[in-house]
Amino acid sequence: MGYKIAVVGATGNVGREMLNTLAERNFPADEIFALASSKSIGRTVSYGDDTDLSVLDSATFDFSKVDIALFSAGGEAAKKLAPKAAEAGCVVIDNSSYWRMEPGVPLVVPEVNGAALSGYAKKNIIANPNCSTIQMVMALKPLQDIAPIKRIVVSTYQSVSGAGRAAMDELFNQTKGIYVNDLPQKEEFTKQIAFNVIPHIDTFMDDGATREEWKMAVETRKIMAPAEIAVHATCVRVPVFVGHGEAVNIEFDGPITVEEARKAMKAFPGVSVVDYRQDEGYVTPQEVQGEDNVFISRVRKDPTVENGLSLWCVGDNLRKGAALNAVQIAEALVAEYLPKK
Repeated sequence: MGYKIAVVGATGNVGREMLNTLAERNFPADEIFALASSKSIGRTVSYGDDTDLSVLDSATFDFSKVDIALFSAGGEAAKKLAPKAAEAGCVVIDNSSYWRMEPGVPLVVPEVNGAALSGYAKKNIIANPNCSTIQMVMALKPLQDIAPIKRIVVSTYQSVSGAGRAAMDELFNQTKGIYVNDLPQKEEFTKQIAFNVIPHIDTFMDDGATREEWKMAVETRKIMAPAEIAVHATCVRVPVFVGHGEAVNIEFDGPITVEEARKAMKAFPGVSVVDYRQDEGYVTPQEVQGEDNVFISRVRKDPTVENGLSLWCVGDNLRKGAALNAVQIAEALVAEYLPKK
């Protein structure tokens, strides 16, 4: 017997990718429900190569019909609907930021802290981390196992797909408009995104950081607990459609060599190291679209501290940064905690 699965936010970038990923990985599902807001009722979305699903209203859906619901419908929907689904006996895996720092809600990257899933039943809600956090901790975990990490300084180069379909449309339309001498209009971003970079993702906080930067710090500490890692992030939106890049500087509390770091990351599941000190000897966001792994390049010693390394980290933010990680959580959940009799 298989599982009954709902995807909430099925018409969005990540929701569609969740459906694709469930199909690609042959998740043991007997039935799939595609849910979205009332304005999407009647639309169809694809599941696999030959199945179209009619979109149902998430607000009125009976979640007792399903075993697991993958949510990617934003914080407000997660706030309202996730408890309703959980109370109906459905396990929620939520991609928004709403539940991530909630006590009793596991924040999980299966390769890094899969054991945290054991606490899922406290609320029947599991949180999927921020896209940039996921790919960074995938690189950090094998290094932390060699030498304790003290401090991280990270600059992100985040694609517009992380802000949704309308943001992707804005980049396309602005780029096209510049070439035909049509003044770019900005609606999704605070500045023109075409041929530009914007050091502003999410809202500003009192200390001058943005919430995206704050999320990377607090989420990293929760996932990597009990390690108390200091994280200072600068998050930047760049005119790329899919794929996030990160320049990560790491200070350790003990010695670690470049060779040890490369070896550990190569052996870690879900990480690929492509690191040649020559032209094209590194991976860029354009090359990782559709890829499941996180890719590491430019590993080198930081000579300004006693024990430091710098590296370049890229990943598909719609896959491992969101949909794939959520599906992997579901796979671990059914394997360990929700076996069908």
